[in-house]
Amino acid sequence: MTSYRGRRASRTVLLGMAGVLAAATLSAVAPGARAADGDHDGGGAAGPRLAWRACPHSGGPAGQECAELPVPLDYRDPSGPHLTLAVTRVRSDRPAARRGALLLIPGGPGGSGISGLDRVGTALQREMAGAYDLVTFDPRGVGASTRADCGLAAEDRDLVALRSWPAADGQIAQNVARSRRIARACAQNGGALVRSLSTANEVRDIERLRRALGERKLSAWGASYGTYVAAAYAQKYPERTDRWVLDSTGDPDPRRVERGWQANLGRAADERFSDFAAWAAAPARDRDGLRLAQRADSVRPLVLWTAAALDRRPKPSNVPGRPLSGNLLRQAVQSALYGDDAAFAQVARLLKAAWDPAATPVLPGDLAAPLPDPDATVTMAVLCNDVNWPRNPDGYRRAVAADRARHPLTAGMPANITPCAFWKDRPADPPVRITDRGPANILMVQNLRDPATPYFGARKMRAALGERARMVTLDHGGHGAYLTHGTACGDRTVTAFLRDGRRPRRDVYCAG
Repeated sequence: MTSYRGRRASRTVLLGMAGVLAAATLSAVAPGARAADGDHDGGGAAGPRLAWRACPHSGGPAGQECAELPVPLDYRDPSGPHLTLAVTRVRSDRPAARRGALLLIPGGPGGSGISGLDRVGTALQREMAGAYDLVTFDPRGVGASTRADCGLAAEDRDLVALRSWPAADGQIAQNVARSRRIARACAQNGGALVRSLSTANEVRDIERLRRALGERKLSAWGASYGTYVAAAYAQKYPERTDRWVLDSTGDPDPRRVERGWQANLGRAADERFSDFAAWAAAPARDRDGLRLAQRADSVRPLVLWTAAALDRRPKPSNVPGRPLSGNLLRQAVQSALYGDDAAFAQVARLLKAAWDPAATPVLPGDLAAPLPDPDATVTMAVLCNDVNWPRNPDGYRRAVAADRARHPLTAGMPANITPCAFWKDRPADPPVRITDRGPANILMVQNLRDPATPYFGARKMRAALGERARMVTLDHGGHGAYLTHGTACGDRTVTAFLRDGRRPRRDVYCAG
């Protein structure tokens, strides 16, 4: 999953902030973070106050303010060591229209809410017409908040390593060894901060933020992984939710959660690939030299053939020492499917360069260098801390072989082993079971062909929520729906709900 308007699985967070606690200071604290029965956040009824200051961001909305929110490292020990969450807001410019705070819950895991607000804040201000203060945060471990890292080697932070693509012949021995290394590094170097990274703690952190804001209720827009955080918060604190939007949602099955999300990627990529195939075979591509085939049904075999050829003989790229391999091409295709159709041109150029003996393939930015350690750390830690994963590598070998046969575009990656198979600590909190108990104040918005949070998974969240929710389905591809792909019907429906409280009486389908 990804963050607002995310086109790639990687999230490069460059913000820094003074005053955060060093991870080494926290390493002696006991692992886990289950709150005591009856204790919401360990912070008292009012919670800490936020000291706001101006913090204009280049390209972000005008009038942005920032603050730091202290949160317990371990909610079982609220008086113990604390982390700092970076919080930002843009206040309503129409006090008479203001009805509360709208919280943007970032995706990921590992996405930055602050970066997300920089991208969508101006458009969201326009849509909300002063109805809310726009508020967001960098989750623990991320961005300008107290940062986490496992001290991972650069080669273990490559996107094609973290996504666990099998070898060209389908073997997973290298994936098993890498997963062991990553899990061992996190156990040795991550400390209590890494052990505290979980959906359950993000929910607690949001409740603490609500108290610090002085809001009786919050409205929210959760995107991608943020939809699961939002749904978990609404399950635990239904009386604190006002208008709640889940944008691009995964299957909430509490037995699997992130395991299920990864397993769904093969089928989801197949469904989205149809859009790329139609685009790549369209006569309009002749104008820019990017037409890959005369017929849409020829594009998939062409991509598979090219990846297999690069498995045998990787081609030197524009990045020294990093040739275009079959798995780099497969990941480039996967990344392009996440965006809107404008992202297809980059992967079409990559394919053309792979075929042309005189051309040098230009790697997309997310494949040109390893991810920063904190980004890789947070993503893996949340996945591993949220739910138990199978431990036997033999089971993964069998699953990869079957998945490769069913979904050759993803070559077994969705079924492959991850560091979670060797994670030292078991989850401190059981996954949340999402139910229909609570107010009918949730609106889901979902693309039909989403390669990260597929429609068939979102339907399961819709069923779990029952009459609490309505769902807006967009006949569109890509990951992310609201204010992302220019789908007027979907944008209009979500805006009317958030701004005016007009939730559809029944589920809505938006064509085109």
